[in-house]
Amino acid sequence: MLICAACGVERDEPVPVLCPICADERQYVPEDGQRWLTLEELSQAGQQGTFIANEPGLIGIGTKPKVGIGQTAQLVVTEEGSLLWDPIGYVDDNLVEAVLQHGPVLAIASSHPHMFGVQVEWSQRLGGVPILVADADRGWLGREDPRITCWSGSTRVAEGLVLHQTGGHFPGSAVAHWAAGADGRGVLLTGDSVFPNPDRRSIAFMRSYPNHLPLSGAVALRIADQLAELTFDRIYGNFNNIINSGARTVLRQSAERHAAWARGDFDHLS
Repeated sequence: MLICAACGVERDEPVPVLCPICADERQYVPEDGQRWLTLEELSQAGQQGTFIANEPGLIGIGTKPKVGIGQTAQLVVTEEGSLLWDPIGYVDDNLVEAVLQHGPVLAIASSHPHMFGVQVEWSQRLGGVPILVADADRGWLGREDPRITCWSGSTRVAEGLVLHQTGGHFPGSAVAHWAAGADGRGVLLTGDSVFPNPDRRSIAFMRSYPNHLPLSGAVALRIADQLAELTFDRIYGNFNNIINSGARTVLRQSAERHAAWARGDFDHLS
């Protein structure tokens, strides 16, 4: 198994000349070319896991230095067990031990293929945990495993913890809705289809962030309409970027703003 240095996604050997995820228009191959890494060399280079106590029942997991895109995974802890969301591109015994201290892991899932990380390696080290992959994005898998289960629409992980397919950034792009989060007001864990901005009061809807390709206004509004059916007050993005409160309103207003700019409503301000 090798790991793409640019996106941090694992791939079975023999690997292609270019990582298909990075060669796609949503990502990029670095100017200095394709590089492949191993867990062993990352470990020998001093790779370490990092942890952020976001709120009771939600722990952000990252690496120092970053691997690939450098997302923050989220461990959602429920009475039934945990969900590992957007798994990072590195795992070692210390990370596994720290995760299992919070109880058994019920499943591993990702918001979209850029966030697959080393999901199969995580599953194996956690004792064969199911890996939930949106059926629409199955073709982006770089490593096959019997533990991979495909889903569409919505799928329950635990009581009050459900994955919902929104599409947008990828056809299978998804969010995780955690009803008990934010002191019972509800939390959404999102990826690039719904991206909390640095201002912490607005959301972006993009096909590609590094290449600055927006989603259409129609898609942004459709996603907002779909998620309006859920109850939530807080959003965590895939880099621990947060809309701390009022997130449902922020999502709607941001989608409307995005659609207005895409229609050209504000051309007189340019």
